Amino acid sequence: MFRLPTRRTFLRAAAVTGTLLPAGVVAQRGLGGGLPTDLLDPAICRASFGEPVVLPEKRALKLTWNATAICTVGVAVAQEKGYFQRHNLEVELINFGGSTDQLLEAIATAKADAGVGMALRWLKPLEGGFDVKIAAGIHGGCMRLFATPASGITKIADLKGKAIGVTDLAAPDRNFFSIMLHQAGVDPNKEVEWKVFPGDILPVALKKGEVQAFCQGDPLGWLARERDGLTEVANNLSGEFAHRTCCVLGVRGTLIRQEKPVAAALVQSLLEAQEWVAVNPDAAAEIFAPHAKAPVDKLAAMLKSHTHHHTPLAADLRSQIAAYGEELKQVAVFKQSTDIQKYAARVTADVLS
Repeated sequence: MFRLPTRRTFLRAAAVTGTLLPAGVVAQRGLGGGLPTDLLDPAICRASFGEPVVLPEKRALKLTWNATAICTVGVAVAQEKGYFQRHNLEVELINFGGSTDQLLEAIATAKADAGVGMALRWLKPLEGGFDVKIAAGIHGGCMRLFATPASGITKIADLKGKAIGVTDLAAPDRNFFSIMLHQAGVDPNKEVEWKVFPGDILPVALKKGEVQAFCQGDPLGWLARERDGLTEVANNLSGEFAHRTCCVLGVRGTLIRQEKPVAAALVQSLLEAQEWVAVNPDAAAEIFAPHAKAPVDKLAAMLKSHTHHHTPLAADLRSQIAAYGEELKQVAVFKQSTDIQKYAARVTADVLS
C-alpha cells in the first residue's frame, strides 16, 4: 500500500541531493512509483535527523574548524552546497590554529558558537569542565599508523620496544593508538617511546630510523603512505572501532540551553552535508581541494575510506564517548577518579530531541 513520504524521508532526500525539494514534488514522485531508488537506498538513507529545523529569522553563527584536515570536509560542503543557508544560518568559518584548551575556551565563552574537532583531542580537556557539549559525531576514519615494509612491523603488538613518531603528545592519534597498544598487551606509557616531530618531518624521521613507526591523520598520512610505499599497520576503523566516530561537533553550552533550535539547525546542517559527502565523495573532494592542496583523486580516495555516513547522536553518541573515556582511563590519560558515565552525560547533548 502506498504511503505519502514523511517529512523525515523528505529531509533525508534533501541531504542526499543537496536540493531542498518542494513537498509537492516529493509527493508527486511518490505517487509515480516512489522517490528515485538512489534516494531511498537504505545505504544512503541511514541517518535520522528529526523534523527539519528552519529558523524563522536568519541567525549568524561562528564555527571553528581545521581547514586543512580532510575529516572536516562536511563543513566546507555545508557552506558550499547551501546546507547552512537552508536552515537560515549565516555561518562564519574560523580556521582555528591555537591549542585545544584555547579553542574550547573560545567556544565556552562565546567567542565562537561551535567547532568541529577530533574527539580524542577534546575529551581530556573537556574533563576539566569547559561548557562545551558534544552534539554529534561527524564521521569515522582518518588516523593511520605506518611502518616501512622492511621493518617487519605488521600489527600493533609488533611495536613493543619501538619508537613511534607523533606530532604532539596530546594528539588524537597518539591517544587512539595508545588504546590499541594497551588492548594488544603493550603498555603505551612504558613499553614504547613516543617522539615528537612536525607533521611533514614524520616520514623523514621514519626513513632515517629515528622512529620505527609514526601515526598521522589524513591527508598527510595517506599521501605519505602512497608516496613512500609504507605499510599501514592499523587505523581507527580497525576491528571493534569500525563503527566508532572520531570527529565531533561541539556546541557552546549556553547556546544549547538558551537557543536550542539554533543548535539543532546547525547539527542538521552538518549531518545533511555529511550524508552528501558519503554519497558524493568525488564532488566533495573537489570542494575541499583548495583547502587541502592535494590532488582531487587522492582526496576522493580518502573520503571513500572514511565513514562520513556515520554520525551518532543522543544515546549512541553518549555510549561512544563513554567507551573512549573508559579506554583513556586505562592508558592513564583520564584520572582514575573520573566517573565515566557521569562524564559522558555531562559533555554530550541531544539537541534534536
